[in-house]
Amino acid sequence: MITIKNLNKSFNSKQVLSNISVDFEPGKTNLIIGRSGSGKTVLLKSIVGLHEIESGEIWYDDVLFNKLDFNEKKEIRKEIGMLFQGSALFDSLTVDQNVRFPLDMFTDKTEEEKKDRVNFCLQRVNIINANNLFPSELSGGMKKRVAIARAISLNPKYLFCDEPNSGLDPITAILIDELIKELTEEYNMTTIVNTHDMNSVMQIGEKIVFISEGLKCWEGNKDEILDSDCTTLNDFVFANALAKQLKESL
Repeated sequence: MITIKNLNKSFNSKQVLSNISVDFEPGKTNLIIGRSGSGKTVLLKSIVGLHEIESGEIWYDDVLFNKLDFNEKKEIRKEIGMLFQGSALFDSLTVDQNVRFPLDMFTDKTEEEKKDRVNFCLQRVNIINANNLFPSELSGGMKKRVAIARAISLNPKYLFCDEPNSGLDPITAILIDELIKELTEEYNMTTIVNTHDMNSVMQIGEKIVFISEGLKCWEGNKDEILDSDCTTLNDFVFANALAKQLKESL
């Protein structure tokens, strides 16, 4: 469980997030949605500690994360997996080395234990016989799956995904969504996905938080979103549906 209470964040006196409160539940895919510039990425980065907040509370289970010092936060970060937009694999490292990276940084496992864990994670995301390939030799979907393997290498309690479907074709995007949902349920992780993709919302949106102009305007699930009485949310959903129709007609 990750709990946010009355979170406020600003840059150069400009308020970006205002009084955000929400619970992100374990074993569920929790989605943060909103237009570009709505504040959803700032919220995600604030939760993981990449941005310092002005006020409010960020709880990881029973630990008040934003009041910890650097070393104490590092202990929590050992339990965090992160899937970055664009995958963010190290171009100069092989698939094997990319997945090993968190194990080398945060554990004292033996070489044999690391090898076993890397192979297990790659097999879990259906990457076979690709350990010695470099990112430049992978398709976009394979890069995402390798990035997911790296994100789960430490068996995290918390998984953060920033626009996981960015740049993917619709079929591959669905496969990535399904993989994230499967892993979330399998390991009972608290997973937070930052997205503007309504396909993802309708596919895996078990808990959805809609952010607009720095405010939490709505929360619910994929079965409730189409019946919302939130005008701003309805405009967002309609704009996404229209954009999808236009793209498919081209």
